[in-house]
This record gives sequence, structure tokens and C-alpha cells, in this order.
Amino acid sequence: MKGLVILTAVLLLSGCGQQAEQQTDAVPAAADTTKANMATIFEGENHLSNVRQLTFGGQNAEAYFSYNADQLIYQATTGDMGCDQIFMMDVDGSDKRMVSTGKGATTCAFIAPDGESIIYASTHLGGDECPPKPDMSRGYVWALYESYDIFKADPDGSNLVRLTDAPGYDAEAVYSPIGDKIIFTSVRTGDLELFTMDPEGGNVTQITDAPGYDGGAFFSLDGEWIVWRASRPEGEELEEYRSLLADGLIRPSKLDIYIMNLEEGKPIRLTDNGKANFAPYFHPDRTHVIFCSNMHSETGRNFDLFLIDLETREIEQVTHNDTFDGFPMFSHDGSKLAFASNRDNSERFETNIFIADWVW
Repeated sequence: MKGLVILTAVLLLSGCGQQAEQQTDAVPAAADTTKANMATIFEGENHLSNVRQLTFGGQNAEAYFSYNADQLIYQATTGDMGCDQIFMMDVDGSDKRMVSTGKGATTCAFIAPDGESIIYASTHLGGDECPPKPDMSRGYVWALYESYDIFKADPDGSNLVRLTDAPGYDAEAVYSPIGDKIIFTSVRTGDLELFTMDPEGGNVTQITDAPGYDGGAFFSLDGEWIVWRASRPEGEELEEYRSLLADGLIRPSKLDIYIMNLEEGKPIRLTDNGKANFAPYFHPDRTHVIFCSNMHSETGRNFDLFLIDLETREIEQVTHNDTFDGFPMFSHDGSKLAFASNRDNSERFETNIFIADWVW
């Protein structure tokens, strides 16, 4: 994966450059945008209607709805920012505001189901500046910064509380829609595994244990199931994975989608195509999962959204953009879909947030 996809897919974890200290009152260049623009719907995108563009310029991704779908929380690098900070906005694209500290790098934010708090991962305790970019001499890799920890705050960013303090990478945290737990990825046991904890950071429980990366997990609407992305390297690939992990790196070229009932604890693999499948999310009906993949791209550079029926395992392509569509999330009533895309870019390499009405 090169060029456009590298710049976009790197948002999936951290992907930060060096930067001077950010100020807490910094905002994206498009912060005064009050109305969303109607956006392109490509031929074959029959599940999408009334697509609107909500951000304009820079790198914007991982936009996730509040429980009642009136707000979105997302990460963005715009203007002279060197790495992502966390922002919130109304679902029409208005009232954009930074809610992270403006220091270090941030990733993977989520809003509590009661709307009273947010969580996100940040490196700011490791330093005010952006962490250094990963060494690409070993190919295309992501950096798993040791200084990433998970923090909880009020929706305006105040009253910041640290939830994790184990050595090494802790990130990719989301709330259960029930509000009783948080799921996250951690390297605390020596491998990248999924863990749950209560909303205050206690009762940490490991829920995956297979060699390889487990991350980007989300709950079903009833909180009984999770869906996530994972790698299961073997032989030389496993040796390479462990070598990279020892240096705080991971290569994301082969990822598959899994689901699991939390009570049963038995992972179920949904994809096995040798490609990069990531960013899965349950439809509220719990019989479908939407995810991002380059499964139909000969070069590996084109990512689209796909929908899998959990009963038939039939996979349907949802988006037909020739660059990038990813990071989808359904509203909890299933009527809206938020996603990131390179469609309708005003400049090369932009990634923006879009919202669409979902059509069955």
C-alpha cells in the first residue's frame, strides 16, 4: 500500500509526524463550516443516499456517533498540525471543537452512551510534541508508541483522567452501548491483545490470547458480541511480527475480521482473503457487519466498504470509490452511516468525514 492509501490508512492507529507543541485552543481550518455539502454517490452505491461532506481539508477519520447520533467525535490533522488531535462536531458538520489536550498524538476516541464523557488514547504524558514517525526502512509499518495511554474526560475535554498505566501501548478504546465496560488493545502481556475494563479503568480482563495483532474492536448494540480486526501470522510471518513488535512496530498488510460472543469466548473468523480488512462495525440488527477492505484491489491501494451477512457469509460491496472509503459506523437506529473518504477532495491526499442515509 503506497501513496494515497498509506497517508489514509496510517490514521488507523497513530501515524504521526514531529510538530511543535499544540495549543489547546487550536481548531481545524474548516471550523467555521456550518453546513454540510452534498457529496458524490458513485454508481453501485445503492445503500447510500443523501451523502453529505462534513469536514473540508486535512486528514479526518474515525468519526463515531454519540448514542443519540446528534454528535460525532473524530481525529484530525489539519493546517500546521503534525499529528492527530480529537475533535467533536454536530452531525451537520457545525460546531467543530478540539476536545483533546493539543499535546502529543491522539487516536481512537469514543463517546459514552450517556453522553457524559469521552475516551481517547494520547501520548501527551510522554511529551508535548508529536512522537517521531516510524522507520520505514523495514517497509510500510505502523508505530505502537509506548506512551499511548487511554484517558477519560468530560465532553468538552475537561476533567481529564488517566485510565491505563501499564507499560507500553494502550489504545483503540470504545465503550459498550450498555455503558458497563470499555474494550481496548494493549501490549501489556507481550502481544497485542484485546482487554475489557470498567468505565473507571478497573477490572481489566484479557479476552484474546492468539499470537498476532488484535485491535479495533467494537460492541454489538446489545453489548453481547464484539467485532474486531486481527492478524494470525504463522512461521516466518510470526517471527517477523514478533521482531517488529519488539521494536514497537506492526505491519498491517494482512488483517481479517472476527466476531465473538463475550460470554462464550470463541472467536469466529469472517474473512480469509489475504488482504487488509479492518474497521468493522455491527449493523444494529446484529446480522450484518460493515468493514473496509482492499480485497478487490489488484494494487492493494483502493479501499472500499463491504457488508457481510453473518448468516449466509455473503459479502456485498457498498462503496465504489476508486481511492479510499473506510472507518464506517452506523447510528444506533441504523438509519445513518458515518465514514471517511477521499471522494470529492479539493486537494490530493485529503481524507474527510461523510454522513449518509442508509438504504436497505
